[in-house]
Amino acid sequence: MVIPLRKQTADEQGRDEGVPLRYGAIWGDGAARAADARQALRAFLGHARGTDRTVVPNTLAADAELATSEMITNAILHAPGPCGMTLELTGDELTITVWDSSTEKPAPKKADPRRIGGHGMHLVHTVSDKVVVALRATGKLVTAHLSLRPDRNGPGLREAAFPAFMAG
Repeated sequence: MVIPLRKQTADEQGRDEGVPLRYGAIWGDGAARAADARQALRAFLGHARGTDRTVVPNTLAADAELATSEMITNAILHAPGPCGMTLELTGDELTITVWDSSTEKPAPKKADPRRIGGHGMHLVHTVSDKVVVALRATGKLVTAHLSLRPDRNGPGLREAAFPAFMAG
């Protein structure tokens, strides 16, 4: 079950940028879809703009969509049962946490351009400043941290995928 953002009480958290803005979604067994998770992220970021909070730049929003999509897809493909997602925006960071029922720790696979699939965690690590996996007795939490600071360490997908001479 997913509760639409407009029906949640995010506005009750206030407009103070010091208070994190949060959103959560839970999907039952077989109900999760990457498209729904991406839509929830876009709605969350749009809602944040309406509360006069720090605006997430478009390039970072695109990186966040990719991370969200890959993390939810991993939960769908590799973990039976329900899964969920939590988004949190502070003045300097966007975090995306996906939880699922698998206790297997995901890890980026060695790059192989000939392989179809298996690139998801590599992409998540590429667009994120930090990725943390926390194993639990009943599953795991995978959290991608994306910094809003201008001196952000993560190159983002565009910068990582295209050499400087092609990016113009």
